[in-house]
Amino acid sequence: MSGAEKFVRDILVLADIQVNGSRPWDIQVQNSAFFPRVMSGGSLALGESYMDGWWSCKKLDELMYRIIRADLRSKIPKNISLFFHWLRWRLCNVQSRRGSKVVAEEHYDLGNNLYEAFLDPYNQYTCGYFKDTDDLHTAQEQKLDLMCRKLQLKESDRVLDIGCGWGGFSKFAAKNYGCSVTGITISKEQQAYAKRFCEGLPVDIQLRDYRDVREKYDKVLICGMIEHVGYKNYRKIMEVVHNAMEDDGLFLLHTIGGDVSITAPEPWVDTYIFPNSMLPSIKQLAGAFEGLFVMEDWQNFGAFYEKTLLAWYTNFCTNWPKLKERYGDRFFRMFEYYFLSCAGGFRARYMQLWQVVLSKKGIEGGYMAPR
Repeated sequence: MSGAEKFVRDILVLADIQVNGSRPWDIQVQNSAFFPRVMSGGSLALGESYMDGWWSCKKLDELMYRIIRADLRSKIPKNISLFFHWLRWRLCNVQSRRGSKVVAEEHYDLGNNLYEAFLDPYNQYTCGYFKDTDDLHTAQEQKLDLMCRKLQLKESDRVLDIGCGWGGFSKFAAKNYGCSVTGITISKEQQAYAKRFCEGLPVDIQLRDYRDVREKYDKVLICGMIEHVGYKNYRKIMEVVHNAMEDDGLFLLHTIGGDVSITAPEPWVDTYIFPNSMLPSIKQLAGAFEGLFVMEDWQNFGAFYEKTLLAWYTNFCTNWPKLKERYGDRFFRMFEYYFLSCAGGFRARYMQLWQVVLSKKGIEGGYMAPR
């Protein structure tokens, strides 16, 4: 047994994981080069070696839950490439106007047929609200309605949907609450789809960077978009929302969040899934809106994201035969690793899902948040 293999085996035992063991969460290694690769490359090498078929696991989500819960990543030596990854984020504003387009081009523009294969009819690529239901479609409609109620939408409202995606919220809000919605996105494919999806409703879908917003709105939503803004720009986007919102308006922020403040993203996710993206912390968000907004409500339903991801994975597998020819087997393993490793992360409570309601001056008499 090599020194690298012994090191990896000893680390995994700390999370009750065995190499080539018999339990569903035990890792099955098909290539012995896996051990030095992971020892030197950490989480990036772990994900890449899975994509390459060097190892497998019957319950990948449970494996990742155990790895994260036992904090095994902190026990892997840091290498020089990860230092430069961190240094790039420290020295550069990676989420500049040009940098912000990378995630749209490399992830969101992969093809609408791909996302339709695993999302719900409203194409909600964010956490569902699984209150009294196990059905993904119901959970996503409940999430949409919850956001509308938190924003206290009414027919006369002008609503700004920053990072509108495929237009799901814009359509739901306009159809069910009668308000007019302006949705902005930097993805050309999403804009084209959302225009068709919202046809006939008072919805305007624009190809536009959030930094270019100048108009005034009664209500503002950012749902699943601030993760692509970067810590150097949190204050800037809060200032944009503050300037765009009427004094008596409401702002709802829906975001994945991290338990600690970071200045560089997880390397594998940054490389293969969401380039130039990262998770904000409570401290970072609060610092960004300090002096601009009053926090009216802060809800955490991150436990529902595990259910969301597992539902997406089930749909993805069911519809894979229709996608296989275009995307290929390595892509399947990449998305499988993405869905299931993230599900494990939410199960371990390493990641959260927050909905934060903010006002400019505070709601007189208080704000009673619906649940």
